[in-house]
Amino acid sequence: METTLRGVGVSHGVAIGEVRHMGTAVLEPPAKQIPAEEAEREQARARRAVEAVAADLMARGNLAGGEAQAVLEAQAMMAQDPELIADVERRIAVGSTAERAVYDAFASYRALLAGAGEYLAGRVADLDDVRNRIVARLLGVPMPGVPDSDEPYILIARDLAPADTALLDPTLVLGFVTEEGGPTSHSAILARALGVPAIVALPGAGELSEGTEIAIDGSSGEVFVDPSAEKRAALEADAAARKAALSASSGPGATSDGHTVPLLANIGGPGDVAAAVAAGAEGVGLFRTEFLFLDDSARAPSEEKQTAAYRQVLEAFPQGRVVVRVLDAGADKPLEFLTPADEPNPALGVRGLRSLLDHPDVLRTQLTALARAAEGLPVHLEVMAPMVADRADAKAFADACREAGLHAKFGAMVEIPSAALRARSVLQEVEFLSLGTNDLAQYTFAADRQVGAVSRLQDPWQPALLDLVAMAAEAGRAEGKSCGVCGEAASDPLLACVLTGLGVTSLSMGAASIPYVRTTLAKYTLAQCERAAAAARATESADEARAAAQAVLSGE
Repeated sequence: METTLRGVGVSHGVAIGEVRHMGTAVLEPPAKQIPAEEAEREQARARRAVEAVAADLMARGNLAGGEAQAVLEAQAMMAQDPELIADVERRIAVGSTAERAVYDAFASYRALLAGAGEYLAGRVADLDDVRNRIVARLLGVPMPGVPDSDEPYILIARDLAPADTALLDPTLVLGFVTEEGGPTSHSAILARALGVPAIVALPGAGELSEGTEIAIDGSSGEVFVDPSAEKRAALEADAAARKAALSASSGPGATSDGHTVPLLANIGGPGDVAAAVAAGAEGVGLFRTEFLFLDDSARAPSEEKQTAAYRQVLEAFPQGRVVVRVLDAGADKPLEFLTPADEPNPALGVRGLRSLLDHPDVLRTQLTALARAAEGLPVHLEVMAPMVADRADAKAFADACREAGLHAKFGAMVEIPSAALRARSVLQEVEFLSLGTNDLAQYTFAADRQVGAVSRLQDPWQPALLDLVAMAAEAGRAEGKSCGVCGEAASDPLLACVLTGLGVTSLSMGAASIPYVRTTLAKYTLAQCERAAAAARATESADEARAAAQAVLSGE
């Protein structure tokens, strides 16, 4: 009998197939004491296992490339964390086996993260994966990972670690569903990059029986268990129609009456450029430069290395617009040379622009590298600062850009409610705004973007969030300056129409979402988008806002 479940759709598309569950390693090794004379040998075993796992993660990253590479390299650094290794060796010295010491040391660190308000909950999944890989190697059991199958399937997991998501084979893994995670978790971002339909935050997903046939809709978040023949036919017809429309989609982003809305790509480095170009991106709306800095958390990359990486991206978009976000470190992206180690709540501490203003040499080097990279190129370079709170922040950043001799537009990200509320003030110092809806939702609702339990409050359809977007867009219009969206909200085709109706001037998203947004936007006039936006803002919840916008655009 067909039943319907609902999670959070995070990657477009429809998939129909049988359930396969993610394999796990033996999580808890036995607790037994070893003689003192074996401690040194066990410590050496632990070090070898750590190095092997770190090397494997780095190798997976090299294969995956792009944003996935940076995420996996960050995991490798987590495995090699000196404090964790020291704790493991201390536990072995007092009688633990290597595998038990690893298990207990990681459990202790996990508890510390949870006690810090779970801001790093998204990284807890990464930490668990690293632990399981090291323990599995020490015990000589299979690594956790995707199941072996000769037939395509839909993958079900409690959560997906980056190491698994990055190397999913789309010819076998038709889509995936997780019990945990959120719309801006690593798994969701990587799923969109792969173009694999995905649903997260689905309670009870793990209870779906192996081999059960399900259909998933990565746009609506719906999972149909044992779908009827009619449901299958309807989903397949919808998928075929969508595929045909996408293949016919090309050209600049615009409404049906010719109102232009440039569609840009979010990228993590040169490895993501090919997909952006193939999708018809009109430029880059968010170049996340922090991934370049994750290669070595102890020191910033040299000016030469940065210049080379930036130039690769700039050369790919001659005459196009490339918006670069300067280093956004801190919170869930700590860097040893930059991030305070003892903050009680890193989400509310020294991160983003605050870190850079505390380390002006790091900012100066990056801005100088960007200036060098753009020399002689016709590209329209724009540079923006993350975590701008007020006009003083915006001025400090603009001053730093000018001092570095950077010939580009200077902008500010709107990720903190204060920046949206006082957007006109911020625009007295900079030339454009870019709304980072992921963090803006997090700070507006006090809801960690990595915690599935509060995913309702991370929904970009929340009317309060739409109000802040409207305020920032209106400020841009009043000052004659642009105000784009580079958060994950832009990848939702229906919401893209609403954002356009709110006055947003450009939309930036993962490359795989661009054809969906282009096709949907071209169906409606600007006036229809404006009416849909007004209807959404007049509601009291995200679900009501989505339904109201859909009703307007469908003519109901």
